[in-house]
Amino acid sequence: MSDSRKLATVQEHLKLYEHPLLAFSARENDGVIEVLIDLKNSTVPVHTYVLPIHARDLDNSQLTWHLQRQIYDGLHDYFIEMFIRTPQDRPVQSPTGARESPGNQGS
Repeated sequence: MSDSRKLATVQEHLKLYEHPLLAFSARENDGVIEVLIDLKNSTVPVHTYVLPIHARDLDNSQLTWHLQRQIYDGLHDYFIEMFIRTPQDRPVQSPTGARESPGNQGS
């Protein structure tokens, strides 16, 4: 299957997904088909998540299921990457009031 046909196949498949917060699109980039996930109507700057689709998956007879699994896994990664701060980013105050570095918690 040609790259243009693979891209068209992925674009057609993405039309099956509708989400109130996310927009899905696809592009070809240096011979690789990529799925792009964007936050709709964002009031804060959030990056576009780029999910490269492996050629072996594009040629697989189970493309629909492979693509769905990759999209769902990508959504998990995308939302995790949106964190602005996590407990690992700053010192945490222990119950005794002492400040502990994130790596020394519970020691």
